[in-house]
Amino acid sequence: MPGALEGIRVVELAHIMAGPVAGLMLADLGADVIKVEKLPGGDDTRRMAPPMLGDQSAAYLMMNRNKRGIALDLKTTRGQAVLRKLLGTADVLIENYRLGTLDRLGFGYDAVRAFNPRLVYCSLSGFGRTGPYAARGGFDLVAQGMSGLMGITGEGPGRAPVKVGAPVTDITAGILAAMGILAALQARTRTGEGQLVDTSLFEAGIVQTFWQSAIALATGASPGPLGSGHPLNAPYQAFATADGWINVGAANQKTWLKLVECLQAPALAEDPRFATNADRMVNLAALVEVLAPHFAKRTTAEWLALFEKAGMPAGPVLSIQEMLADPQTRARDMVVATHHATLGSVETLGAPVKLSATPAAVRRAAPTLGQHNDEIFRELGFDSA
Repeated sequence: MPGALEGIRVVELAHIMAGPVAGLMLADLGADVIKVEKLPGGDDTRRMAPPMLGDQSAAYLMMNRNKRGIALDLKTTRGQAVLRKLLGTADVLIENYRLGTLDRLGFGYDAVRAFNPRLVYCSLSGFGRTGPYAARGGFDLVAQGMSGLMGITGEGPGRAPVKVGAPVTDITAGILAAMGILAALQARTRTGEGQLVDTSLFEAGIVQTFWQSAIALATGASPGPLGSGHPLNAPYQAFATADGWINVGAANQKTWLKLVECLQAPALAEDPRFATNADRMVNLAALVEVLAPHFAKRTTAEWLALFEKAGMPAGPVLSIQEMLADPQTRARDMVVATHHATLGSVETLGAPVKLSATPAAVRRAAPTLGQHNDEIFRELGFDSA
């Protein structure tokens, strides 16, 4: 079945993660995403190893599924001529070069808009195209620190700063970029004109701090790290069981009372320190100290069975391998097989958004370097030479 974005051509002039995330989101939804890699060497993700699958980086394979790929030397006039012709056929350009790089090559926003005014030009960077940090390079680790995320992540006050395990600002920036591109394409249906979409890793980190920023703006004080805890609800965190860990989400009074019932600890419901959510937040340390011994009495599986029967929100803390094998992961097609040009069958993550009439799908594996040069050059009208 055709995807929702069938007929939309995207040129991905991006590398590593944020830009490629935006590209793969659009590709999953049916867009023809053409990844343009540099010569020599290609996307730097090709050298992010180990692990390797055959002669291909597993990291590269993950980030570039569903795309066709060409390789160009943009420092040459012939490479620039090919890119110019390709952009003339495109609906979207995704780029995450350092500010000013594409301008020097003749492919800045104003230059491209002059020959393709319908193009949606998406720029992803560390800090955005404006402001005092616009010229700085961007990395997820730096963005996590400067956006406040590392100030709220970790085991507690006085401990070393900790980043979120996943490169969350890279991934979130890619998702925000895809959202902005879709909005700009929708606006184009009314105006006939493309526009510039500008987002950054810095802003992608900031939008992860909604609760903590709400607290800081209201009180003038910065919330700190709470381990697995929540800044506004309790108990809402991980507890050690007899054989592992379990996350418990008693995020309101109803679920708190359900938890008390499951723990067979009716005295907790009468304890004035824990009477309301506000009381439980003020007395969080005491609450955790009281609850911890209860959870240690049973295994994770035993607690999960008990909580599910009671309608109490809870879940295990899974490893990545356990998550990949989980029946819900598989039922939602979040692990799928693709056919790679040289490796054969390769598993990758599936499309996270499901549409009933125009479904997203993973149709092809990541390209080898320059795999589709001949195919795409012919589409652009170049001859064999």
